[in-house]
Amino acid sequence: MMDPKLLERINELAKIAKERELTESERIERETLRKEYLTIFRAGIKQTIESTKIVDESGEDVTPEKLKEIQREKGLRGE
Repeated sequence: MMDPKLLERINELAKIAKERELTESERIERETLRKEYLTIFRAGIKQTIESTKIVDESGEDVTPEKLKEIQREKGLRGE
């Protein structure tokens, strides 16, 4: 779950960067926070994709086999 304080601080640093040049420590902090944000974001997207079932217009499950295997390994498919 994303910590609201993480985004708040990223936004604060972005605002500061628009007003003046960031100090070296602020640049390092911004880069660290951005990396942390991306790690959390990517994990959330991965979880969403891995729990998705794709169904065509006729109601047939057309989820790719690779995704089905991942879902079986995680116990998300009862096949």
